[in-house]
Amino acid sequence: MKPVVWLGDSLARLREFPADAVHDLGYQLELVQHGDEPRDWKPMPSIGVGVSELRVQAGGAFRMIYLARLPEAVYVLHAFQKKSRRTARPDVELCRRRLQALLTERRHA
Repeated sequence: MKPVVWLGDSLARLREFPADAVHDLGYQLELVQHGDEPRDWKPMPSIGVGVSELRVQAGGAFRMIYLARLPEAVYVLHAFQKKSRRTARPDVELCRRRLQALLTERRHA
């Protein structure tokens, strides 16, 4: 099972979600850690290669953006409540910045 690495404030943001959303996202994330396919997800190539989004409906639309293609861990880039049909530009940009910082750090390690 791959460990989870929470980037930025993603874990703190997740903890602010309703209990049902936290439970469902946690379950789906555990599936990802084991290499299984989560129940409700979609690829997010606009953020980066291999980036995916977990989707949960629990009194609102809650999302977790992650990268699982690297062998050492599942990296959670961001967790947020979606308020409109399209993912908000600031959320996408934050994910891109965190992904770029992660990949740069890995190259220099």
